[in-house]
Amino acid sequence: MTNVILHGWCIHSISCGFCAIVSEHCIERTTESSHLQLAKSHGNMYTLWFGWTPVIILNGYQAVKDGMTTHPEDVSGRMLAPFFRALAKGKGIILASGHSWKQQRRFGIMTLRRMGMGKKCLEHRVQEEASHLVEFFMSLKGRPVDPSFPLFHAISNVICALVFGYHFSDEDKIFHELISATEYLFRFAGSFAHQLYDLLPWLMCCLPGPHKKALSSYNVLSNFARKEIRRHVERGMSDEPQDFIDFYLAEMEKSKDGAKTNYDEDNLVHVINDLFLGGSETSSTTLYWGLLYMVVNPDVQEKVQKELDAVLGPSQLICYEDRRELPYTNAVVHEIQCFSNIVFVGVPRVCVRDTTLLGFPLKKGTIIMPNIASVLYDPEQWETPRHFNPGHFLDKEGNFMPREAFLPFSAGHRVCLGEHLARIELFIFFANLLRAFTFQLPEGVTKINTEPIFGGTLRPHPYRICAIPR
Repeated sequence: MTNVILHGWCIHSISCGFCAIVSEHCIERTTESSHLQLAKSHGNMYTLWFGWTPVIILNGYQAVKDGMTTHPEDVSGRMLAPFFRALAKGKGIILASGHSWKQQRRFGIMTLRRMGMGKKCLEHRVQEEASHLVEFFMSLKGRPVDPSFPLFHAISNVICALVFGYHFSDEDKIFHELISATEYLFRFAGSFAHQLYDLLPWLMCCLPGPHKKALSSYNVLSNFARKEIRRHVERGMSDEPQDFIDFYLAEMEKSKDGAKTNYDEDNLVHVINDLFLGGSETSSTTLYWGLLYMVVNPDVQEKVQKELDAVLGPSQLICYEDRRELPYTNAVVHEIQCFSNIVFVGVPRVCVRDTTLLGFPLKKGTIIMPNIASVLYDPEQWETPRHFNPGHFLDKEGNFMPREAFLPFSAGHRVCLGEHLARIELFIFFANLLRAFTFQLPEGVTKINTEPIFGGTLRPHPYRICAIPR
């Protein structure tokens, strides 16, 4: 393993002109080409020194997979930079570590399964929201629209139904407040103000600025979650829990007289926030990229539509199981996830004990950064990683072919909690939209920006498209 020293607070060795603050978004903003250059010179595992703090970078499919799965328990800790520590205080699932994280994650997985994860009842909720989304686009009658909000609304309503027991109308004022808060949080993540907060938290907490609005935005989500919890408590416990909050409150009641647990209202609030943020932003952003890619690649869009028309009836309800008869459509959905690469770099892990990583000894507390982009664009795993190519997921006979290097949900003990739900949503939403519409640029528009905007996720620049009924 090679040490790459970043002199002082600037990354002179890779010519990157931003302050090297020890946070996940600082490392994310290190350009992808810089990581590739370093990997060529120093191998797929090397150390970057950010000031006085070493960070182990894993590059390429084999290094990331082996590093995250050989001793998954050892590298399951979460590095909390000052802003995220102020945000979640180590509670919930995404930003928690240790016993509390294990307990909340285990409960989350079991509860989602009990509520229908992988069963037809959950799939029905996705189908219902997909039909509402088709109706929305149909009502526009081909007029140009930025699809960002309708996509977010439809996707988030699936998780809202699971967590709160109901979904929002697109005109609901509270829902718009939640969306605005979510969008601001993801825009703030990785910004200069975020980096400055992580460098000087003791000073920034005393000063006004965008960091205050970001913390306030998270409080908007937390306050709404607390109101929903109170509403559930006042309604009383039913014999059959109806949503995630019901299940959690039942667990709180069951464990309050037993051994010390972390089932409490504060943890529930942060778990709700994690489910809402994680279950809304990532899938809706992936679909936002997906429609953009269909406009840029009309030949791909046409092939998807021909396959859908050949296999499905015009009014047939699209099920997740249909992906087996729709190999090209399934391949396109996977390529959208792979090529958009919305997470870019995995959230940093921390060694929870002394361990060995790819043959090298690491001490407890060592920060590890799995470079997810290097996996999804690994030239040793993908034939044309720099071009949108659904053929990556098809064999010579045109059958769908899963790929081991397809790791958009990460790997190991920190793999995405909602992976299965996201897979169902992306396939059903995408197939419904492509069966009903042909997407194209508004009249007079000939160019569209396909470069990403850096933030909590990599998002496309805002764009407008026309959904032409087929």
